[in-house]
Amino acid sequence: MKKYRVSKIKNNSNPISDANWKEAVILNEFSYPWQHKISNQTRFRALYDNTYLYLRYDVEDDMVQIYTETGKKNDVVYSDRVEIFFRKNKQLEPYYCLEIDPNGLVLDYAASYYRKFDFEWAWPKNHLFVTGTINPKGYRVDVTISLKSLQDLGLLHNNIIEAGIFRADCIELPKDCGGEASIKWISWVNPKSKAPDFHIPSSFGILELIA
Repeated sequence: MKKYRVSKIKNNSNPISDANWKEAVILNEFSYPWQHKISNQTRFRALYDNTYLYLRYDVEDDMVQIYTETGKKNDVVYSDRVEIFFRKNKQLEPYYCLEIDPNGLVLDYAASYYRKFDFEWAWPKNHLFVTGTINPKGYRVDVTISLKSLQDLGLLHNNIIEAGIFRADCIELPKDCGGEASIKWISWVNPKSKAPDFHIPSSFGILELIA
């Protein structure tokens, strides 16, 4: 399994300051597993302290597309977005998903194998904080997750979190309500499946919290 090392924040006066982010490892090993071309740049960083896990995505996208027809969290599935899935075990029984559009709208849901989704589920209240910012090069998403929620959900064991890190690059929004968006799928780990699918065990890697 691929591994990303999450550094602990040394200066906690402002945990997500630019100075702290400069100390984070930049993960840019993203690709289109189902396309024979180089993907637009995606940079992922993570840090942690005694209370929170901090995630940052910097996405290059010359045509940011956001679906806003209903104003509900399921709009996210038709938009440009970044994603992170957390699994409790290799059997994906269960796993938890966060999909976030460039404005910071979150689609959070629980799931079990295979593709049994519970969209009524939500991340524990006051344990998840998200912002999204569109910029001239694309967009940035910042995510703060409490370590307590990760522990309570059974996702943090001995400083190890098993996670899949993804991006949906929206090429075209749905032409009408009920239609489908045209998406190119980007992943840190190549799941090596014939068809695009992140909801399988082979799409996950490891986030290791180091001192």
